[in-house]
Amino acid sequence: MTTRILAACLSVLAAVAGTASTLAGADSTKPARINRAIELLQQGQPIYYTGSHEGTEGSFQQGVKDSQTWADYISYDMEHAPFDVKGLADYMRGLVQGGPTKSGHRTPAVIVNVPVNGTDEATVRANAWMFQQVLATGVHGILLCHADTPGAARAFVEAVRLPNHKEGVDHGVAEGRRGVHGAPTAARIWGVSQDEYLEKADPWPLNPRGELLLGLKLEDKYALANAEESTKVPGIGFAEWGPGDMALSLGVKRGSGPLPTAMQEARAKVLAATKAQKIFFLNSVSASDVVDMIKEGVMIGSANQEAAEIGRKYTKRTMPW
Repeated sequence: MTTRILAACLSVLAAVAGTASTLAGADSTKPARINRAIELLQQGQPIYYTGSHEGTEGSFQQGVKDSQTWADYISYDMEHAPFDVKGLADYMRGLVQGGPTKSGHRTPAVIVNVPVNGTDEATVRANAWMFQQVLATGVHGILLCHADTPGAARAFVEAVRLPNHKEGVDHGVAEGRRGVHGAPTAARIWGVSQDEYLEKADPWPLNPRGELLLGLKLEDKYALANAEESTKVPGIGFAEWGPGDMALSLGVKRGSGPLPTAMQEARAKVLAATKAQKIFFLNSVSASDVVDMIKEGVMIGSANQEAAEIGRKYTKRTMPW
């Protein structure tokens, strides 16, 4: 009898130990952040995105499908596609329904190209309502198109920020101007309380706890002239040089061969500006050049799955995707 009781006790202890080990393993893989893209960049890992510049289908069903994407974030185009906030909101709900991701994040990160041209500060302030409506859907970042002036970049950051965040205030940017009323919806998408959302919905790396990633498209000759000053604006996390629009602006015809000198110089200037400010540079990458791009300093890649997997292997990425 005593032997049987002892054996039963040992069996129970083993089961408890196994459960504890499983739970510990689950905790060890729990994401450190809401925004997968920020979590990886913080680790020094390049990130790769997918998304159509011909228009992203904004629907619940498409969100469910895209929830298991291979990409680190989804670029959601509203610059050249309709400004359909309801479609975006449905898409974000679909991502939640289809999640979590293989890395354990509630959804992939979503960064939206909003149809506001950063021509100047006044233009950005007049259209700031677009940023607020997009953020209320629970997205994780915004890209300002044609970010031509430092004033436009400052107005962009201020429009996105809530006034409870003070990092950088009076040191390059003024107080945030975003209102509180979109927070409950966005908080549900993030899977946090409204109070937690209000604390986390701020640009990183300006705010180390922030979960929003803001970028600039320095994609014409006007933006190029101000690249150094615009990338200094606190709250900006990355920038790209937009070769398509840059070529048009510079009057350069793009071919299949090497980049024309003017284009090479434009790209080099934007890359140097991002390095000087310790923010991240975005560029297209392919399977044949992704390793060289990483060595050069590209940290955000417009990629296909093959290129991303080559890059992840090169940088010894461990996070599942």
